[in-house]
Amino acid sequence: MKKLFNLLNDKKMSKKIPNREKNFNSLSGNKLKEYYSSDKKSDKYNIDPGTFPYTRGIHKNMYRGKLWTMRQFSGFSTPEKTNERYKYLLNNGQTGLSVAYDMPTLMGYDPDHELSSGEVGVCGVNVASLDDMETLFEGIDLEKISVSQTINGPAIILFAFYVALAKKNGIDISSLRGTLQNDAVKEYIAQKEFIFPPKPSIKLVVDVIEFCSENRPLYSPVSISGYHIREAGSTAAQELAFTLNSGFTYIEAALERGLKIDDFAPRLSFFFNSHMDFFEEIGKYRAARRIWAHKLKNEYGAKSENSLKLKFHTQTAGCSLTAQQPENNIVRTAYEAMSAVLGGTNSLHTNSLDETLALPSEKAAKIALRTQQILAHETGVPNVADPLGGSWYVEEITDRIEDEANEYFKAIKNLGGTVTAIEDGYFQKKIGESASIYQESIDSNERIIVGLNDFIDKDEKLEIEILKISQEAQDIQEEKIKRLREKRDNALLNKKMKKLRNACENNLNLVPCLVEVAEHGGTVGEIVELMKSVYGEWEESFGI
Repeated sequence: MKKLFNLLNDKKMSKKIPNREKNFNSLSGNKLKEYYSSDKKSDKYNIDPGTFPYTRGIHKNMYRGKLWTMRQFSGFSTPEKTNERYKYLLNNGQTGLSVAYDMPTLMGYDPDHELSSGEVGVCGVNVASLDDMETLFEGIDLEKISVSQTINGPAIILFAFYVALAKKNGIDISSLRGTLQNDAVKEYIAQKEFIFPPKPSIKLVVDVIEFCSENRPLYSPVSISGYHIREAGSTAAQELAFTLNSGFTYIEAALERGLKIDDFAPRLSFFFNSHMDFFEEIGKYRAARRIWAHKLKNEYGAKSENSLKLKFHTQTAGCSLTAQQPENNIVRTAYEAMSAVLGGTNSLHTNSLDETLALPSEKAAKIALRTQQILAHETGVPNVADPLGGSWYVEEITDRIEDEANEYFKAIKNLGGTVTAIEDGYFQKKIGESASIYQESIDSNERIIVGLNDFIDKDEKLEIEILKISQEAQDIQEEKIKRLREKRDNALLNKKMKKLRNACENNLNLVPCLVEVAEHGGTVGEIVELMKSVYGEWEESFGI
Protein backbone atom coordinates (compact mmCIF):
# COMPACT_ATOMS: atom_id res chain seq x y z
CA MET A 1 0.00 0.00 0.00
CA LYS A 2 2.81 2.36 0.88
CA LYS A 3 4.54 1.64 -2.47
CA LEU A 4 1.26 2.30 -4.32
CA PHE A 5 0.82 5.61 -2.46
CA ASN A 6 4.37 6.67 -3.33
CA LEU A 7 3.89 5.68 -6.97
CA LEU A 8 0.67 7.68 -7.25
CA ASN A 9 2.25 10.63 -5.47
CA ASP A 10 5.26 10.58 -7.79
CA LYS A 11 2.98 10.59 -10.83
CA LYS A 12 1.01 13.49 -9.37
CA MET A 13 4.16 15.47 -8.69
CA SER A 14 5.56 14.71 -12.11
CA LYS A 15 2.65 16.42 -13.85
CA LYS A 16 3.71 19.80 -15.07
CA ILE A 17 1.87 22.70 -13.49
CA PRO A 18 0.81 25.10 -16.24
CA ASN A 19 2.72 28.36 -16.41
CA ARG A 20 1.11 31.44 -14.99
CA GLU A 21 -0.33 33.77 -17.65
CA LYS A 22 2.65 36.08 -17.49
CA ASN A 23 5.31 37.45 -19.78
CA PHE A 24 8.49 35.77 -18.55
CA ASN A 25 10.83 37.82 -20.75
CA SER A 26 13.61 39.82 -19.16
CA LEU A 27 13.18 43.51 -18.55
CA SER A 28 15.12 44.09 -21.77
CA GLY A 29 12.69 41.88 -23.68
CA ASN A 30 14.82 38.72 -23.99
CA LYS A 31 13.00 35.37 -23.98
CA LEU A 32 13.97 33.28 -20.98
CA LYS A 33 14.09 29.50 -20.72
CA GLU A 34 12.25 27.73 -17.93
CA TYR A 35 15.57 26.70 -16.48
CA TYR A 36 19.24 26.59 -17.38
CA SER A 37 21.60 23.65 -17.24
CA SER A 38 25.27 23.28 -17.92
CA ASP A 39 26.49 22.75 -21.46
CA LYS A 40 29.58 24.87 -21.00
CA LYS A 41 32.91 23.20 -21.48
CA SER A 42 35.08 26.24 -22.12
CA ASP A 43 37.79 27.17 -19.62
CA LYS A 44 36.39 30.68 -19.43
CA TYR A 45 33.83 29.41 -16.92
CA ASN A 46 36.47 27.96 -14.65
CA ILE A 47 38.31 31.10 -13.58
CA ASP A 48 38.64 32.55 -10.10
CA PRO A 49 37.77 36.08 -8.96
CA GLY A 50 40.73 38.42 -9.42
CA THR A 51 41.83 36.48 -12.53
CA PHE A 52 41.82 37.71 -16.15
CA PRO A 53 39.35 38.59 -17.70
CA TYR A 54 37.88 39.45 -14.30
CA THR A 55 34.37 38.22 -15.06
CA ARG A 56 34.03 37.21 -11.42
CA GLY A 57 35.46 40.42 -9.95
CA ILE A 58 38.67 42.42 -10.02
CA HIS A 59 39.85 41.24 -6.59
CA LYS A 60 40.29 37.67 -5.40
CA ASN A 61 38.60 38.31 -2.05
CA MET A 62 36.31 41.19 -3.17
CA TYR A 63 34.37 42.58 -0.19
CA ARG A 64 36.21 40.45 2.34
CA GLY A 65 39.07 42.84 1.75
CA LYS A 66 37.18 46.13 1.45
CA LEU A 67 33.49 46.92 1.28
CA TRP A 68 32.22 49.05 -1.56
CA THR A 69 32.27 52.83 -1.06
CA MET A 70 28.89 54.06 0.15
CA ARG A 71 28.49 57.24 -1.84
CA GLN A 72 25.07 58.95 -1.67
CA PHE A 73 24.38 61.42 -4.51
CA SER A 74 23.43 64.65 -2.79
CA GLY A 75 23.34 68.39 -3.19
CA PHE A 76 20.67 71.08 -2.92
CA SER A 77 20.19 74.79 -2.38
CA THR A 78 23.38 76.64 -1.41
CA PRO A 79 26.89 75.29 -0.71
CA GLU A 80 26.23 75.99 2.98
CA LYS A 81 23.09 73.82 3.07
CA THR A 82 24.74 70.99 1.12
CA ASN A 83 27.79 71.09 3.38
CA GLU A 84 25.45 70.47 6.33
CA ARG A 85 23.92 67.48 4.50
CA TYR A 86 27.39 66.05 3.73
CA LYS A 87 28.42 66.22 7.36
CA TYR A 88 25.12 64.62 8.38
CA LEU A 89 25.65 61.70 5.98
CA LEU A 90 29.31 61.25 6.96
CA ASN A 91 28.32 61.23 10.63
CA ASN A 92 25.83 58.47 9.79
CA GLY A 93 28.45 56.22 8.23
CA GLN A 94 28.64 57.28 4.58
CA THR A 95 32.15 56.59 3.26
CA GLY A 96 32.33 58.83 0.18
CA LEU A 97 30.70 61.97 -1.22
CA SER A 98 28.93 62.46 -4.52
CA VAL A 99 28.14 66.04 -5.55
CA ALA A 100 24.84 66.77 -7.28
CA TYR A 101 25.00 70.15 -9.06
CA ASP A 102 21.97 72.23 -10.01
CA MET A 103 20.89 72.92 -13.60
CA PRO A 104 22.54 76.36 -13.93
CA THR A 105 25.89 74.87 -12.88
CA LEU A 106 25.42 71.85 -15.16
CA MET A 107 24.67 74.12 -18.13
CA GLY A 108 27.40 76.66 -17.37
CA TYR A 109 25.36 79.64 -16.18
CA ASP A 110 26.02 81.86 -13.18
CA PRO A 111 23.14 82.25 -10.68
CA ASP A 112 22.37 85.79 -11.86
CA HIS A 113 21.94 84.77 -15.52
CA GLU A 114 18.38 85.14 -16.81
CA LEU A 115 18.20 81.43 -17.70
CA SER A 116 19.05 80.52 -14.09
CA SER A 117 15.91 82.14 -12.74
CA GLY A 118 13.90 79.68 -10.67
CA GLU A 119 16.48 76.90 -11.03
CA VAL A 120 19.23 77.86 -8.57
CA GLY A 121 19.70 75.09 -6.01
CA VAL A 122 16.53 73.29 -7.11
CA CYS A 123 17.92 70.00 -8.47
CA GLY A 124 21.35 70.17 -6.82
CA VAL A 125 23.82 72.57 -5.26
CA ASN A 126 24.77 75.82 -6.97
CA VAL A 127 28.53 76.32 -7.39
CA ALA A 128 29.69 79.30 -9.44
CA SER A 129 33.17 80.06 -8.08
CA LEU A 130 36.11 78.80 -6.05
CA ASP A 131 34.54 80.50 -3.02
CA ASP A 132 31.47 78.29 -3.42
CA MET A 133 33.64 75.19 -3.79
CA GLU A 134 35.48 76.12 -0.58
CA THR A 135 32.19 76.52 1.30
CA LEU A 136 30.87 73.23 -0.07
CA PHE A 137 33.72 71.24 1.48
CA GLU A 138 34.35 73.35 4.59
CA GLY A 139 35.40 71.13 7.50
CA ILE A 140 35.71 67.98 5.33
CA ASP A 141 39.12 66.32 5.01
CA LEU A 142 39.60 65.94 1.25
CA GLU A 143 42.70 63.80 1.78
CA LYS A 144 40.58 61.16 3.55
CA ILE A 145 37.20 61.38 1.79
CA SER A 146 36.70 60.27 -1.81
CA VAL A 147 34.63 62.83 -3.73
CA SER A 148 32.68 62.12 -6.91
CA GLN A 149 31.39 65.05 -8.98
CA THR A 150 28.45 64.63 -11.35
CA ILE A 151 29.16 67.33 -13.89
CA ASN A 152 29.63 67.13 -17.65
CA GLY A 153 29.69 70.15 -19.98
CA PRO A 154 31.65 72.33 -17.53
CA ALA A 155 33.35 69.33 -15.86
CA ILE A 156 36.86 70.56 -16.61
CA ILE A 157 35.99 73.88 -14.92
CA LEU A 158 34.61 72.35 -11.71
CA PHE A 159 37.60 70.04 -11.70
CA ALA A 160 39.90 73.08 -11.87
CA PHE A 161 38.01 74.62 -8.93
CA TYR A 162 38.61 71.42 -6.96
CA VAL A 163 42.34 71.44 -7.79
CA ALA A 164 42.54 75.14 -6.85
CA LEU A 165 40.82 74.38 -3.54
CA ALA A 166 43.34 71.64 -2.76
CA LYS A 167 46.23 74.00 -3.54
CA LYS A 168 44.70 76.72 -1.38
CA ASN A 169 44.42 74.29 1.55
CA GLY A 170 47.98 72.99 1.13
CA ILE A 171 46.85 69.55 -0.03
CA ASP A 172 49.07 67.59 -2.41
CA ILE A 173 46.77 67.09 -5.38
CA SER A 174 48.24 63.63 -5.97
CA SER A 175 46.59 62.49 -2.73
CA LEU A 176 43.06 63.44 -3.75
CA ARG A 177 40.69 60.54 -4.42
CA GLY A 178 37.45 60.49 -6.31
CA THR A 179 35.87 60.62 -9.74
CA LEU A 180 34.70 63.22 -12.22
CA GLN A 181 31.75 62.19 -14.36
CA ASN A 182 33.10 64.27 -17.26
CA ASP A 183 31.51 61.98 -19.86
CA ALA A 184 30.69 64.21 -22.80
CA VAL A 185 29.62 61.45 -25.19
CA LYS A 186 26.84 60.30 -22.90
CA GLU A 187 25.30 63.76 -23.03
CA TYR A 188 24.74 63.55 -26.79
CA ILE A 189 23.42 60.00 -26.46
CA ALA A 190 21.01 60.40 -23.55
CA GLN A 191 21.10 63.17 -20.97
CA LYS A 192 21.27 66.19 -23.35
CA GLU A 193 23.09 68.51 -20.91
CA PHE A 194 25.70 69.31 -23.51
CA ILE A 195 27.29 72.70 -24.16
CA PHE A 196 30.04 72.38 -26.78
CA PRO A 197 30.10 70.24 -29.97
CA PRO A 198 31.32 66.61 -29.70
CA LYS A 199 34.90 67.02 -30.95
CA PRO A 200 35.98 69.87 -28.61
CA SER A 201 34.08 68.18 -25.77
CA ILE A 202 36.07 64.96 -26.24
CA LYS A 203 39.22 67.12 -26.37
CA LEU A 204 38.34 68.60 -22.96
CA VAL A 205 37.87 65.11 -21.50
CA VAL A 206 41.33 64.15 -22.72
CA ASP A 207 42.74 67.34 -21.16
CA VAL A 208 41.62 66.10 -17.75
CA ILE A 209 42.86 62.56 -18.46
CA GLU A 210 46.27 63.95 -19.43
CA PHE A 211 46.48 66.24 -16.40
CA CYS A 212 45.53 63.45 -14.00
CA SER A 213 47.94 60.95 -15.55
CA GLU A 214 50.72 63.45 -14.90
CA ASN A 215 49.64 64.82 -11.52
CA ARG A 216 46.95 62.78 -9.76
CA PRO A 217 47.46 59.02 -9.74
CA LEU A 218 44.59 58.41 -7.27
CA TYR A 219 41.92 60.40 -9.10
CA SER A 220 39.62 59.13 -11.86
CA PRO A 221 39.44 61.85 -14.54
CA VAL A 222 36.30 60.49 -16.15
CA SER A 223 33.46 58.32 -14.90
CA ILE A 224 32.06 56.93 -18.13
CA SER A 225 28.35 56.83 -17.55
CA GLY A 226 25.79 54.29 -18.66
CA TYR A 227 23.38 55.30 -15.93
CA HIS A 228 21.67 58.02 -17.93
CA ILE A 229 21.57 55.83 -21.04
CA ARG A 230 19.56 53.27 -19.07
CA GLU A 231 17.37 55.97 -17.53
CA ALA A 232 16.58 57.16 -21.05
CA GLY A 233 15.11 53.74 -21.82
CA SER A 234 17.91 51.52 -23.16
CA THR A 235 18.16 47.80 -22.62
CA ALA A 236 20.87 46.37 -20.37
CA ALA A 237 22.97 45.37 -23.38
CA GLN A 238 22.61 48.83 -24.97
CA GLU A 239 23.61 50.49 -21.72
CA LEU A 240 26.70 48.31 -21.53
CA ALA A 241 27.67 48.59 -25.20
CA PHE A 242 27.17 52.33 -25.57
CA THR A 243 28.98 53.03 -22.31
CA LEU A 244 32.01 50.89 -23.07
CA ASN A 245 32.09 52.37 -26.57
CA SER A 246 32.41 55.83 -24.98
CA GLY A 247 35.34 54.49 -22.98
CA PHE A 248 37.03 53.21 -26.13
CA THR A 249 36.44 56.63 -27.74
CA TYR A 250 38.30 58.39 -24.91
CA ILE A 251 41.10 55.82 -25.05
CA GLU A 252 41.58 56.38 -28.77
CA ALA A 253 41.56 60.17 -28.35
CA ALA A 254 44.13 59.93 -25.53
CA LEU A 255 46.36 57.61 -27.55
CA GLU A 256 46.14 60.00 -30.50
CA ARG A 257 47.44 62.77 -28.23
CA GLY A 258 50.45 60.62 -27.43
CA LEU A 259 49.52 59.29 -24.01
CA LYS A 260 50.53 55.74 -23.12
CA ILE A 261 47.70 53.33 -22.38
CA ASP A 262 49.04 52.10 -19.04
CA ASP A 263 49.64 55.67 -17.85
CA PHE A 264 45.95 56.58 -17.89
CA ALA A 265 43.74 53.48 -18.34
CA PRO A 266 44.02 52.34 -14.68
CA ARG A 267 42.21 55.51 -13.58
CA LEU A 268 39.31 55.33 -16.01
CA SER A 269 36.11 54.41 -14.20
CA PHE A 270 32.51 53.58 -15.11
CA PHE A 271 29.05 54.36 -13.79
CA PHE A 272 26.23 51.88 -14.33
CA ASN A 273 22.55 51.64 -13.54
CA SER A 274 21.06 48.88 -11.41
CA HIS A 275 17.55 48.18 -12.65
CA MET A 276 14.90 45.80 -11.41
CA ASP A 277 15.75 42.68 -13.43
CA PHE A 278 17.92 41.21 -10.70
CA PHE A 279 19.92 38.58 -12.59
CA GLU A 280 20.19 40.49 -15.86
CA GLU A 281 21.93 43.35 -14.06
CA ILE A 282 24.42 40.97 -12.46
CA GLY A 283 25.20 39.46 -15.86
CA LYS A 284 25.67 42.96 -17.27
CA TYR A 285 28.37 43.86 -14.74
CA ARG A 286 30.18 40.56 -15.27
CA ALA A 287 30.08 40.98 -19.06
CA ALA A 288 31.39 44.55 -18.73
CA ARG A 289 34.51 43.41 -16.91
CA ARG A 290 35.16 40.62 -19.39
CA ILE A 291 34.75 42.82 -22.49
CA TRP A 292 36.91 45.62 -21.07
CA ALA A 293 39.74 43.27 -20.13
CA HIS A 294 39.84 41.60 -23.54
CA LYS A 295 39.60 44.91 -25.46
CA LEU A 296 42.27 46.67 -23.43
CA LYS A 297 44.67 43.75 -23.74
CA ASN A 298 44.07 42.63 -27.30
CA GLU A 299 43.17 45.86 -29.11
CA TYR A 300 44.88 48.63 -27.14
CA GLY A 301 47.96 46.76 -25.96
CA ALA A 302 47.60 47.36 -22.24
CA LYS A 303 50.12 45.45 -20.15
CA SER A 304 49.26 46.54 -16.61
CA GLU A 305 46.73 44.45 -14.70
CA ASN A 306 45.26 47.68 -13.36
CA SER A 307 44.48 48.81 -16.90
CA LEU A 308 42.56 45.60 -17.56
CA LYS A 309 40.43 45.76 -14.41
CA LEU A 310 37.19 47.65 -14.97
CA LYS A 311 36.15 49.69 -11.91
CA PHE A 312 32.61 50.99 -11.62
CA HIS A 313 30.15 52.87 -9.48
CA THR A 314 26.48 51.90 -9.46
CA GLN A 315 23.30 53.83 -8.74
CA THR A 316 19.96 52.16 -8.28
CA ALA A 317 17.46 52.95 -11.03
CA GLY A 318 15.65 56.25 -10.63
CA CYS A 319 13.31 55.30 -13.48
CA SER A 320 12.13 52.25 -11.53
CA LEU A 321 10.74 54.38 -8.69
CA THR A 322 7.09 55.38 -8.50
CA ALA A 323 5.33 58.43 -7.13
CA GLN A 324 2.50 56.08 -6.16
CA GLN A 325 3.01 54.27 -2.84
CA PRO A 326 6.53 55.77 -2.53
CA GLU A 327 7.41 53.62 0.49
CA ASN A 328 7.59 50.68 -1.94
CA ASN A 329 10.66 52.37 -3.42
CA ILE A 330 12.64 51.31 -0.36
CA VAL A 331 12.09 47.69 -1.37
CA ARG A 332 12.93 48.33 -5.03
CA THR A 333 16.15 50.08 -4.07
CA ALA A 334 17.17 47.26 -1.72
CA TYR A 335 16.81 44.62 -4.45
CA GLU A 336 18.71 46.80 -6.93
CA ALA A 337 21.47 47.44 -4.41
CA MET A 338 21.86 43.72 -3.76
CA SER A 339 22.10 43.08 -7.51
CA ALA A 340 24.90 45.68 -7.80
CA VAL A 341 26.84 44.14 -4.94
CA LEU A 342 26.44 40.59 -6.24
CA GLY A 343 27.70 41.96 -9.56
CA GLY A 344 30.85 43.33 -7.91
CA THR A 345 30.35 47.11 -7.83
CA ASN A 346 33.14 49.21 -6.34
CA SER A 347 30.89 51.95 -5.00
CA LEU A 348 27.16 52.39 -4.68
CA HIS A 349 24.44 55.02 -4.41
CA THR A 350 21.01 53.95 -3.25
CA ASN A 351 18.10 56.16 -4.28
CA SER A 352 15.78 57.60 -1.70
CA LEU A 353 12.10 56.73 -1.52
CA ASP A 354 10.95 60.28 -2.31
CA GLU A 355 13.05 61.00 -5.43
CA THR A 356 10.11 60.90 -7.84
CA LEU A 357 8.60 63.77 -5.87
CA ALA A 358 11.52 65.93 -4.73
CA LEU A 359 15.15 65.93 -3.71
CA PRO A 360 15.69 63.53 -0.79
CA SER A 361 14.67 64.67 2.64
CA GLU A 362 17.13 64.08 5.46
CA LYS A 363 15.13 61.10 6.72
CA ALA A 364 14.80 59.54 3.26
CA ALA A 365 18.53 59.95 2.63
CA LYS A 366 19.30 58.19 5.91
CA ILE A 367 17.00 55.26 5.05
CA ALA A 368 18.75 54.91 1.68
CA LEU A 369 22.14 54.86 3.40
CA ARG A 370 20.90 52.37 6.01
CA THR A 371 19.79 50.12 3.12
CA GLN A 372 23.43 49.81 2.07
CA GLN A 373 24.65 49.29 5.61
CA ILE A 374 22.15 46.50 6.26
CA LEU A 375 23.21 44.86 3.00
CA ALA A 376 26.87 45.15 4.00
CA HIS A 377 26.63 44.00 7.60
CA GLU A 378 23.54 41.83 8.04
CA THR A 379 22.83 39.81 4.89
CA GLY A 380 26.06 37.86 4.39
CA VAL A 381 26.00 38.79 0.70
CA PRO A 382 29.51 40.35 0.76
CA ASN A 383 31.05 37.33 2.47
CA VAL A 384 31.91 35.45 -0.75
CA ALA A 385 33.33 36.78 -4.00
CA ASP A 386 30.94 36.23 -6.94
CA PRO A 387 28.65 33.78 -5.14
CA LEU A 388 26.52 33.42 -8.30
CA GLY A 389 29.47 32.42 -10.48
CA GLY A 390 28.74 29.03 -12.00
CA SER A 391 25.00 29.63 -11.97
CA TRP A 392 23.92 28.34 -15.36
CA TYR A 393 21.41 31.14 -15.66
CA VAL A 394 23.83 33.92 -14.71
CA GLU A 395 26.56 32.57 -16.99
CA GLU A 396 24.07 32.43 -19.86
CA ILE A 397 23.03 36.04 -19.30
CA THR A 398 26.67 37.14 -19.10
CA ASP A 399 27.44 35.49 -22.43
CA ARG A 400 24.30 36.84 -24.08
CA ILE A 401 24.95 40.43 -23.06
CA GLU A 402 28.57 40.14 -24.17
CA ASP A 403 27.45 38.90 -27.60
CA GLU A 404 24.83 41.66 -27.95
CA ALA A 405 27.37 44.32 -26.97
CA ASN A 406 29.85 43.09 -29.58
CA GLU A 407 27.17 43.44 -32.27
CA TYR A 408 26.61 47.05 -31.24
CA PHE A 409 30.36 47.74 -31.40
CA LYS A 410 30.37 46.45 -34.99
CA ALA A 411 27.40 48.62 -35.93
CA ILE A 412 29.01 51.78 -34.51
CA LYS A 413 32.26 51.04 -36.33
CA ASN A 414 30.40 50.49 -39.61
CA LEU A 415 28.73 53.89 -39.22
CA GLY A 416 32.15 55.57 -39.02
CA GLY A 417 32.68 55.76 -35.27
CA THR A 418 31.17 57.46 -32.25
CA VAL A 419 30.96 61.06 -33.45
CA THR A 420 29.32 60.07 -36.74
CA ALA A 421 26.87 57.82 -34.88
CA ILE A 422 25.97 60.77 -32.62
CA GLU A 423 25.47 63.09 -35.58
CA ASP A 424 23.30 60.49 -37.35
CA GLY A 425 21.17 59.92 -34.26
CA TYR A 426 22.01 56.20 -34.12
CA PHE A 427 22.20 55.94 -30.33
CA GLN A 428 19.11 58.02 -29.80
CA LYS A 429 17.10 55.95 -32.26
CA LYS A 430 18.06 52.63 -30.65
CA ILE A 431 17.31 53.89 -27.13
CA GLY A 432 14.01 55.40 -28.29
CA GLU A 433 12.90 52.09 -29.78
CA SER A 434 13.72 50.20 -26.58
CA ALA A 435 12.08 52.83 -24.38
CA SER A 436 8.90 52.65 -26.46
CA ILE A 437 8.67 48.86 -26.20
CA TYR A 438 9.21 48.98 -22.44
CA GLN A 439 6.59 51.68 -21.90
CA GLU A 440 4.06 49.83 -24.04
CA SER A 441 4.53 46.73 -21.87
CA ILE A 442 3.61 48.83 -18.81
CA ASP A 443 0.71 50.64 -20.47
CA SER A 444 -0.80 47.31 -21.56
CA ASN A 445 -0.28 45.77 -18.09
CA GLU A 446 1.91 43.11 -19.68
CA ARG A 447 4.56 44.21 -17.16
CA ILE A 448 3.29 44.83 -13.65
CA ILE A 449 4.58 47.80 -11.67
CA VAL A 450 3.18 47.50 -8.15
CA GLY A 451 1.12 50.52 -7.18
CA LEU A 452 1.27 52.02 -10.68
CA ASN A 453 -0.72 49.70 -12.96
CA ASP A 454 -1.77 47.02 -10.47
CA PHE A 455 -2.31 46.69 -6.71
CA ILE A 456 -3.39 50.33 -6.84
CA ASP A 457 -4.43 52.19 -3.71
CA LYS A 458 -7.07 54.65 -4.94
CA ASP A 459 -7.43 56.26 -1.51
CA GLU A 460 -3.69 56.74 -1.05
CA LYS A 461 -2.61 59.77 0.95
CA LEU A 462 0.95 61.04 0.75
CA GLU A 463 2.40 60.97 4.25
CA ILE A 464 6.10 61.56 3.65
CA GLU A 465 8.17 64.69 4.14
CA ILE A 466 8.91 66.66 0.95
CA LEU A 467 12.03 68.82 0.69
CA LYS A 468 11.20 72.21 -0.83
CA ILE A 469 13.79 74.69 -2.14
CA SER A 470 12.89 78.32 -1.57
CA GLN A 471 13.75 81.44 -3.58
CA GLU A 472 16.20 82.27 -0.80
CA ALA A 473 18.86 80.03 -2.39
CA GLN A 474 18.86 82.10 -5.56
CA ASP A 475 18.93 85.36 -3.63
CA ILE A 476 21.93 84.20 -1.57
CA GLN A 477 23.90 82.95 -4.58
CA GLU A 478 23.19 86.11 -6.61
CA GLU A 479 24.41 88.29 -3.75
CA LYS A 480 27.57 86.22 -3.34
CA ILE A 481 28.54 86.47 -6.99
CA LYS A 482 27.87 90.22 -6.94
CA ARG A 483 30.28 90.62 -3.99
CA LEU A 484 32.87 88.40 -5.71
CA ARG A 485 32.93 90.59 -8.81
CA GLU A 486 33.36 93.67 -6.63
CA LYS A 487 36.24 92.36 -4.50
CA ARG A 488 38.37 90.51 -7.09
CA ASP A 489 41.17 92.09 -9.15
CA ASN A 490 39.34 92.28 -12.48
CA ALA A 491 42.37 93.58 -14.41
CA LEU A 492 44.44 90.57 -13.32
CA LEU A 493 41.53 88.21 -14.00
CA ASN A 494 41.24 89.58 -17.53
CA LYS A 495 44.89 88.70 -18.15
CA LYS A 496 44.24 85.14 -16.97
CA MET A 497 41.15 84.93 -19.19
CA LYS A 498 43.19 86.05 -22.21
CA LYS A 499 45.69 83.30 -21.41
CA LEU A 500 42.81 80.81 -21.28
CA ARG A 501 41.49 82.01 -24.64
CA ASN A 502 44.93 81.52 -26.17
CA ALA A 503 45.05 77.96 -24.79
CA CYS A 504 41.60 77.25 -26.33
CA GLU A 505 42.57 78.66 -29.71
CA ASN A 506 45.89 76.81 -29.83
CA ASN A 507 44.55 73.42 -28.69
CA LEU A 508 46.54 73.41 -25.44
CA ASN A 509 45.60 71.58 -22.24
CA LEU A 510 43.21 73.95 -20.44
CA VAL A 511 43.50 72.65 -16.88
CA PRO A 512 46.50 74.78 -15.73
CA CYS A 513 44.92 77.97 -17.15
CA LEU A 514 41.55 77.15 -15.62
CA VAL A 515 43.13 76.67 -12.18
CA GLU A 516 44.66 80.15 -12.47
CA VAL A 517 41.35 81.69 -13.55
CA ALA A 518 39.61 79.99 -10.61
CA GLU A 519 42.22 81.30 -8.17
CA HIS A 520 41.61 84.85 -9.39
CA GLY A 521 37.83 84.75 -9.04
CA GLY A 522 36.63 83.63 -12.46
CA THR A 523 33.12 82.17 -12.46
CA VAL A 524 31.63 79.14 -14.20
CA GLY A 525 29.44 81.31 -16.40
CA GLU A 526 32.25 83.66 -17.45
CA ILE A 527 34.56 80.77 -18.34
CA VAL A 528 31.88 78.90 -20.29
CA GLU A 529 31.01 82.02 -22.31
CA LEU A 530 34.67 82.42 -23.29
CA MET A 531 34.91 78.75 -24.29
CA LYS A 532 31.67 78.99 -26.31
CA SER A 533 33.17 81.86 -28.29
CA VAL A 534 36.01 79.55 -29.38
CA TYR A 535 34.37 76.11 -29.57
CA GLY A 536 30.80 77.06 -30.41
CA GLU A 537 27.60 75.49 -29.05
CA TRP A 538 26.01 72.19 -29.98
CA GLU A 539 22.48 71.80 -31.28
CA GLU A 540 21.03 68.48 -32.39
CA SER A 541 20.01 68.55 -36.01
CA PHE A 542 19.33 64.92 -37.02
CA GLY A 543 15.81 64.23 -38.15
CA ILE A 544 15.16 67.89 -38.97
